[in-house]
Amino acid sequence: MSNQDTAHSRSKAEFIHQQDKPAGNNQKADTHIMPSIILIPILLLVDSLHFVFARLLFPLSPPSVSVLFVLSIATLEVGVFAVLQKKLNWDEIRRNLWLFVTLGLLISASTTINYGAVEYIDPGIASVLSQAGTVWTVLFGLLWLKETLKSGQILGAVLAVSGIFLVNFQAGNYVQIGSLLVLLSSALYALHAALAKKFSEDMDLTNFFFARLAFSSASILIFSIFMGSLALPQPSAWPYIILAGTFDVAVSRALYYMALRRLKLTVHTLILTLSPVMAILLSAALFGSKLTSRQVVGGMIVLIGVMMVAVWRERQKPAETPVTSQ
Repeated sequence: MSNQDTAHSRSKAEFIHQQDKPAGNNQKADTHIMPSIILIPILLLVDSLHFVFARLLFPLSPPSVSVLFVLSIATLEVGVFAVLQKKLNWDEIRRNLWLFVTLGLLISASTTINYGAVEYIDPGIASVLSQAGTVWTVLFGLLWLKETLKSGQILGAVLAVSGIFLVNFQAGNYVQIGSLLVLLSSALYALHAALAKKFSEDMDLTNFFFARLAFSSASILIFSIFMGSLALPQPSAWPYIILAGTFDVAVSRALYYMALRRLKLTVHTLILTLSPVMAILLSAALFGSKLTSRQVVGGMIVLIGVMMVAVWRERQKPAETPVTSQ
């Protein structure tokens, strides 16, 4: 075989070898984008169910009792999964005891407040009001976590927050205890998100999630015993409790923390401002709630702002890799 034939064969072999190789940076970018495309819509759907489940359970069980057993069901489910996956790490939990105690108190208080607030306010509107936590979380992200936003993201954030205030500002209707309860709850949950983002990213996600649920359940249990409100739910409440524990907590919060680790805190929170749109639709279908023109306009402004934040994020360089826990 001549040298020319040998060179040609070598070139052909190298070409075939190159064709069989992964797509390099493009493939890396796709694996970075595709999980978010799947993750975010599912998260938005299950996140929108929070106040719907609270409203369904309210006539059947006191808020503290509902929250205790909803969190306990989720703790059991995640605990079984963690054991089967051999993900439990008690040493890691002990090293971060202060964090889990703090998160447990914040989450149990926030959830109990939300479950009680639906006595005074429509679930769909409560979901919109809870997005006032966006303001708190953006402040935590920018001032404490030293995050930065692109110019397009800043404009989108301003639009999203403006839409929230437009929906919230209705003289007479919202100056009531239900609104104040939801706003307080959103502040507590925003603080929890900032703490989780800052101190838990190096932890295994399954182990962290189990500890978060366990300490939340323990907090509400101690509170219920102290207040003398510990009781069993009535039988008709159990199907909703199991569904809420599974989808509103176990599935929803697992996806929440997965997204929290992949996205900036500010982007993560602003994208979740879409969930009230679904919550309002569900509330209208289940409870006969009606939308006002102000709510429609405000919701559209929120939607536009969130879309701007999401689009500008995808324009960032693919060198920014997600933080995951295996």
